[in-house]
Amino acid sequence: MGAYAYRAPSSVEEALSTLAAEAAAGNRAQMLAGGTDVMVQMRSIDKGPRTFVDVKHVAEANELCIGTDEVFIGAAIASAVLNESQELKSILPGLIEAADLIGSTQIQGRATIGGNLCNSSPAGDTIPALIACGAVCVIASSGGNREVPTEDFVTGVGTNVLEPTEFLVGFKIPRPKGRTSDAYLRFIPRTEMDIAVCGAGVALTLDDSGVCTAAKVSIGAVAITALVVPDAAAALVGTTVDDAALAAAADASSALAKPITDKRGTVEYRRKVVGVLTKRAAAIARDRALAL
Repeated sequence: MGAYAYRAPSSVEEALSTLAAEAAAGNRAQMLAGGTDVMVQMRSIDKGPRTFVDVKHVAEANELCIGTDEVFIGAAIASAVLNESQELKSILPGLIEAADLIGSTQIQGRATIGGNLCNSSPAGDTIPALIACGAVCVIASSGGNREVPTEDFVTGVGTNVLEPTEFLVGFKIPRPKGRTSDAYLRFIPRTEMDIAVCGAGVALTLDDSGVCTAAKVSIGAVAITALVVPDAAAALVGTTVDDAALAAAADASSALAKPITDKRGTVEYRRKVVGVLTKRAAAIARDRALAL
């Protein structure tokens, strides 16, 4: 084990100052939101020395604001808190479903969707869900906040756009209007608490006649980053999201997927299943939108 230090800043400015000081001293700093991934990594693949910078005491990172036009979810809010919000469940059910898949009930008392994104695993459950609902990452830096669409945040396996002196404050999400809803599904070998073999998030909007006017589809665990599937969205728009449209969306997701073969599944298997999940998630999102 290496040498570790711990800091718990109480403001964005103090957190940025801490990160800058550690970088200037040539020290590694790592943000701590929930710490559920960090604890596992420290015991296995990543035992190097570092300074942990805990954002649980930063007010902006713990803010949950459900406005008339926009939802803001702080990066340090535990999944259990999100899961208890009936309003969030009603307007962003797919995202909350994804958050509810992060570990056990005990883990969800600490785990965050911000940490899940920053961990930047190809199999992160909340990432396709965040992409589908149009989430934008709010990143604190010395020059002020900058905003990055979630689909552009992760750059590779375990890597993302954050500089050593920056951290994720939270997410801006357009509040769904009219008959708009979302859904997220994943496949795992076990019944729960496992890593996704593949996953799919879908958000769509229907007009008064039930025709899809907008859609966004994202798939996970089938490439080094979660992917946006424009052809799947195009297959849904202009239709009543009927069986033919759902089949076309499934084919588009399977075609775009770039999975690997490992002990959890073959390339062919993952391509097939991610299409099935896209089809099912789109149907769920459609039914939810129709019920609004």
